[in-house]
Amino acid sequence: MNHLLILAAAESENAFQQISRTFGFNLHHFIAQCISFIIVAALLYKFAYKKILGVLEERRQTIAQSLANAEKIKQELASAQAKAQELLNQAGVQSNKMIEEARAAAAKVQEVETQKAIATANQIVAKAKEASEAELVRMKSELRKELVRLVAETTAKVSGKVLTLDDQKRLAEETTKQLAA
Repeated sequence: MNHLLILAAAESENAFQQISRTFGFNLHHFIAQCISFIIVAALLYKFAYKKILGVLEERRQTIAQSLANAEKIKQELASAQAKAQELLNQAGVQSNKMIEEARAAAAKVQEVETQKAIATANQIVAKAKEASEAELVRMKSELRKELVRLVAETTAKVSGKVLTLDDQKRLAEETTKQLAA
């Protein structure tokens, strides 16, 4: 039995060498490539993989937090909508009640207020007429003053001389007389 194992081992060793020659396998190159791969894998793990995992974990937490916030907002929105609907219903009932009360009060007060409104309107019209007449008088007075000033300025510019107070008074009187006519 030992012979069979030795023979099988020799044949497997021979078969291994044959396969390695067929595919161009070199043990030294294989070991060097394994070492290079391990070094590159270790550097990537140390400098890139940990950072990438950190960024992915941060994103996962951000997404989870966003989903939790979205669910919380949905619940708050549903609660707010329910409260708003309840408030609208209450407001509708109260507004209908107030409208009915207002109609009843308006019917009672309408006649009295109509008479008061007519009297007040007549008083307002009379006061407005008085105010407009007073405003018209005031505006005419201001217009005369401005016109006298403009005539004095124009006369001074046209004549090319400085007008004295007497000249200005005389021009003001003449302008006022012409405006009155």
